[in-house]
Amino acid sequence: MSIQNLSTTPHDLLHTIFGYKTFRGAQQSIIEHLIAGGDALVLMPTGGGKSLCYQIPALIRPGTAIVISPLISLMQDQVNALLQLGIRAAFLNSSLSAEMARDVITQLQQGQLDLLYVAPERLVMSSFLELLHQIPIALFAIDEAHCVSHWGHDFRREYTQLFVLHQQFPTVPRIALTATADPPTREDILFHLQLEQARVFISSFDRPNIRYRVVLKKEPRKQLLDFLATEHRTDSGIVYCLSRKKVDATATWLQQQGWDALPYHAGMDAAQRRQHQQRFSHGEDVVIVATVAFGMGIDKSNVRFVAHLDMPKSIEAYYQETGRAGRDGLPANAWLAYGIQDVIMLRQILENSEADEPHKLLEQHKLEAMLGYCELTTCRRQALLAYFGEKSLQPCGNCDVCLEPVTTWDGTEAAQKVLSCIYRVKQHTGYGFGVMHLIDVLLGVHSDKVIKFQHHQVSTFGIGKEFTLEQWRSVFRQLMAAGCIALDPESNGGLILTEQSRPLLRGEQRVHFRAEWQPSKSLKRVNRPAEFTREDKKLWNALREKRAELASIQEVAPYMIFHDSTISEMVQFRPTNLKEFSKLNGVGQRKLEKYASHFIAVIEKY
Repeated sequence: MSIQNLSTTPHDLLHTIFGYKTFRGAQQSIIEHLIAGGDALVLMPTGGGKSLCYQIPALIRPGTAIVISPLISLMQDQVNALLQLGIRAAFLNSSLSAEMARDVITQLQQGQLDLLYVAPERLVMSSFLELLHQIPIALFAIDEAHCVSHWGHDFRREYTQLFVLHQQFPTVPRIALTATADPPTREDILFHLQLEQARVFISSFDRPNIRYRVVLKKEPRKQLLDFLATEHRTDSGIVYCLSRKKVDATATWLQQQGWDALPYHAGMDAAQRRQHQQRFSHGEDVVIVATVAFGMGIDKSNVRFVAHLDMPKSIEAYYQETGRAGRDGLPANAWLAYGIQDVIMLRQILENSEADEPHKLLEQHKLEAMLGYCELTTCRRQALLAYFGEKSLQPCGNCDVCLEPVTTWDGTEAAQKVLSCIYRVKQHTGYGFGVMHLIDVLLGVHSDKVIKFQHHQVSTFGIGKEFTLEQWRSVFRQLMAAGCIALDPESNGGLILTEQSRPLLRGEQRVHFRAEWQPSKSLKRVNRPAEFTREDKKLWNALREKRAELASIQEVAPYMIFHDSTISEMVQFRPTNLKEFSKLNGVGQRKLEKYASHFIAVIEKY
């Protein structure tokens, strides 16, 4: 299909090709700005419709749009999705044979492409830049633009060379897009890409369909299994772990429990990673267990949950990773299990890194903010939005804290005992000790280590017998979140006091801790895309089977045929002719012609 036969206003393209009735948020303003030749930096949450902001201008402006994307799998998914819409798109990357690459270049030279996706490494090659000078270019789109920033969570060195676009193509509009960027990262993007004169569009970071939930690690595997079995038995999702070893072990364990779980991390060979990612993209109930090596730019729309078995290193990383759930706008879960050992491990990784001191300090602050988020006694969504500079006046009503308000207790005396114990033990030995040893001292336990270092002789030995081991762990964790205690740089995992502890020790300040919560029993399930009757569920399953059948024939992911949200509308409205079917969201002209009859036939059976 060529758009030359269609009206080329943004609204008409939105409806005719992409199948949507109205623009969302700032989409229309961004599109009009880019069509007029302006540069832009766009911050928009995952699932917010960033791609439309350059895809529609690419169809209207003369020439080919060049999209810079960091991952081969991301390019392939985006191109496949565009081809489903009848848009002329291709990619150039190392997965192509020499002959296939020549074919793509020929299409580019002959003006047969609306969009071409390339990696930043290829873009800055002199031979490729010479090729671009020979063709009309509609625009440059720099996806995942946070990769340019040293302060960002996915830094890619090759992104810093993309300033060449401004130098060699000063009249071609550029749009940089990302889902997460705090103020330092935004400044880096504008500076390194020479976009200082660009218009900045910042959309709301709110993803109201995602339910945020945090649990304290007790039996993390069992907690994860309970969560999956209760809410996501037939859903696709992602489980993030901190280490490759834990990824492999967790995936194997989930397989033993009957789940279609696959590992993914940088230690696997490239072919196996591609195979697992394809199975995840094409499957309806595949669970990927991964390190953060997996996920940037994942286009799969029906990821119903993202679970973290370890605490992420920053709120930016957490937001980016949880944002991969519910891209279709339907209910989804962000579930996180954390413990103090996560914090200690992340801090040790940071201390042992080769980063300079300013970078280490910034990352330390980000880690403290992430821990503070876990220990919140107020609305989690409000805290997330506030972190990105967005104010929310009302609690969200869709996070664990809102649904089950947290009880607090005056922990001033307990905090003073912990701080005194840390001080006395370090004073006695000369360096800091870890949490479990300090709790032994508080509880008056004559462990081998306590006896060895003669800590049964310090004044704080046995002063904490009123609390259990788990209660003391909670106190330590929340004092760490409050910044009152920190890792001792001279010991392996030992703790020392910070300046923030002084007012507490002196009795000049009181502190309230959250009471430990029990596993939630009252939170309603969020895994179903709509409140279906039994007959509705039969139709829902039949329509998804038809979608999977059509996807298998074409060797594409099912969500590229129709998103779950469109399938849900089919169940709700039950269209039985082309006119009715065309009114569904996500049904453009190409998909109406190609798929409507197949799905209408299924609907008519019910």
